[in-house]
Amino acid sequence: MKYDVIIIGCGVAGLYAALNLPKDKRVLLINKREPFKCNSFYAQGGIALAVDSDDIPSHIQDTLQAGAGLCDEEAVKTLSGASRDIIDEVIALGFEFDKDKEGHLLYTKEAAHSRDRILHAGGDATGRYLHIFLLEHNVHPMMSDSRVVDLLIKEGECYGVTVLNHRETKNIYADNVIIASGGVGSLFEYHTNAPTISADMQGLALLKGIKLEKMEMMQFHPTVYIDNNSVQKLLLTEALRGEGATIEDEKGKRFLFDYDDRGELASRDIVSRAIYDYKKRTGSEVYLCFYEFSHDFMRHRFPNIYQTLKMLGYDVPDQRVPISPAFHYAIGGIKTDLNGHIEGVKSLYAIGEVASTGVHGANRLASNSLLEGLVFAKRAVNEILKDKSKKADIEFDMTDDVMSYKEDKRKKDLLRHIMWEHVSIVRTPKGLQKAKELVEDLLKEPIGRLLKFRLLTAKEIITSAQKRQHSIGVHTIVNNEEIN
Repeated sequence: MKYDVIIIGCGVAGLYAALNLPKDKRVLLINKREPFKCNSFYAQGGIALAVDSDDIPSHIQDTLQAGAGLCDEEAVKTLSGASRDIIDEVIALGFEFDKDKEGHLLYTKEAAHSRDRILHAGGDATGRYLHIFLLEHNVHPMMSDSRVVDLLIKEGECYGVTVLNHRETKNIYADNVIIASGGVGSLFEYHTNAPTISADMQGLALLKGIKLEKMEMMQFHPTVYIDNNSVQKLLLTEALRGEGATIEDEKGKRFLFDYDDRGELASRDIVSRAIYDYKKRTGSEVYLCFYEFSHDFMRHRFPNIYQTLKMLGYDVPDQRVPISPAFHYAIGGIKTDLNGHIEGVKSLYAIGEVASTGVHGANRLASNSLLEGLVFAKRAVNEILKDKSKKADIEFDMTDDVMSYKEDKRKKDLLRHIMWEHVSIVRTPKGLQKAKELVEDLLKEPIGRLLKFRLLTAKEIITSAQKRQHSIGVHTIVNNEEIN
């Protein structure tokens, strides 16, 4: 069957795009594994929005300020201007955000926001609740346990995808393709991302000559519990600090005020760099503390974090928890216009974390990500529905170089170590060059197509970081060679 729309990825962006496509459209969602293996499912904090029309200028300003002058202002205005309406639409569909006893929506504050404007659900499980809600409302078929290994592009137009499913490849054709595959977490040794988030589509885009943008802008979350054994580390949401959690060293000093007057409520890049620098200079461990919370408050406001930390042996809120920054969010991605369309390829779109809309600039404002996924998913679908043309049937040869090699797992682990050591929170020219040479060496070895995608994306991140020779936002580059 030829589809009207293929959607690659089943996070919030992909599912909301599907929700806005009419039931009579032939739509196929393609997912690597189980639908909940996506970053949306693990999003804790909430969804930012302009509370009302009077708050739009403030939300815009907060976003622009966090983005350190590199945001596309028109994209930010589009995001904020649509935010209230898009959230009202989700509520009208039946989604329930947390409310007070009188039934009023509960807004909270996160770092770098000038007011309370974050809605949340399930306390600290906003992404999970929204993701499950959208899955329940999805009426279109879904192909799981499938990887997209090629985009069928001819003469500047996309005709569909090649999928690897149970070690067999097949071409699936469509009038339009939406990429909503998420970020690049598996490139780094310490990250908060779902295990399926591995930069496949970014690498495939590079292979097809599609432009990526701001790939040096990788956001690291400052408060992550990394002592668990899994590759995916436990995120401790920024909303904890918005509600009064503090960060201190071994002796109880709240050292963040030495770096920024806002202390724990400074933007993520500042807090991450401060923790990195302080640990390096002093050798002290760093902790997240919940002393201001009562047991009842923490159990109800952050139920999942409360239970998880209890299971890990921490007597919260009375006991503090050791933390470290870890990779969290890819700000850069496949360059799109304000309707999610990918420049230079007709009928191909990108939305959510895989895309670079220009909203985030050099640093994403907390909780703008789920909002971005919703807003630009709808804009992309609206653009698709305007086009009534149908593609002629064209047959493409099958992609045949997709299987992995025996050594690919070891090389993936090596890549994660290279990226963490040399391309993470603080970078140096020497470290970046070393990382680039190591990645280029891996690209010359016998490797599978999926590892090639990762390596191409990693190389693009490194090259972009080398080109931006001055620190800005999440990109910190210094000439102190001793760091590497």
